[in-house]
Amino acid sequence: MEFLEQHGLKAALDAYSIPKATLYRWRKMYLEAGKNQLALIPGSRCPKHRRVMRTHLKALNFIREIRQEHYRLGKEKIKPLLDEYCEKQGLKPPKVSTIGKIIKRHNLYFQPAGRVYHNPGGGFARQVKARSKARVKYSPKVKQAGYYEIDTIVRFVNDMRVYVFNAVDVRTRFQFSYGYRSGTSNAAKDFFQKLETVSPFRITKVQTDNGSEYQGEFSEYLKKQKLEQVYIYPRCPKINGYVERANRSLTEEFLVSHLYRYDRYFNINDFNDKIIEHLIWFNSKRVHKSLGNLSPLDFWIKSSAKSHMWVTHTFF
Repeated sequence: MEFLEQHGLKAALDAYSIPKATLYRWRKMYLEAGKNQLALIPGSRCPKHRRVMRTHLKALNFIREIRQEHYRLGKEKIKPLLDEYCEKQGLKPPKVSTIGKIIKRHNLYFQPAGRVYHNPGGGFARQVKARSKARVKYSPKVKQAGYYEIDTIVRFVNDMRVYVFNAVDVRTRFQFSYGYRSGTSNAAKDFFQKLETVSPFRITKVQTDNGSEYQGEFSEYLKKQKLEQVYIYPRCPKINGYVERANRSLTEEFLVSHLYRYDRYFNINDFNDKIIEHLIWFNSKRVHKSLGNLSPLDFWIKSSAKSHMWVTHTFF
């Protein structure tokens, strides 16, 4: 601006290679501000009337409710459930990015506060006589359903241990869980018998860690059923990666919000009723990114070319 006043327009254009219109605009701003240089600082160029994200109230309430009930579900896993709801309501479903913006703008974060207790040691293990075991070195890669990984989650409720046995099918991610007051091999056997009843496909192989609960009566029962049992190597939980990841999902999406609701009296039957309700939703509605945003049962039906009515058969 000083050079322009001293040497004129032509010299300023040759010296600085700035368009004439820009020089006139700057000069006007400079003079109107009383030759204050701060007036030349570029301001915001955002539009005066910004676009407003418009989402139907029903869709917004659906996202709010599902986040309250299943606070660990992200935008990609909410998308298929929301699409199904919007189709029934005759609404245009929001995109995945829009769902993420809705969660952020409306602060739809409902993770319960509180300490998560964990007892990785599980007390002193009983000494077991050394014997040969069929071990696996790597995480399984299977193409057919029926290969289950089983593990135990130990939690404390009012200074009392609760053992939650958890099983997940490697191929379809079908999951079954059940709680017990003790973590014995008899409890593991009872859990497996329940798993045989609810599993939608035949169990072919079982993989566990080296805990005492997966030996004794549990191991003998598998032999009677002519099912192969394999163990992971000690201190190698990554070999049991599928069930370890399932343990995390079960803990974050169910155990944290349900176990610590009990003040004094803990009812294991009431707890198991609630965990079964969660598993029905988990296996039939909750989508998995590793399955192409399908639920375990939908993925199994799609990959095995079975009818949706097959899951509800009564001839078993």
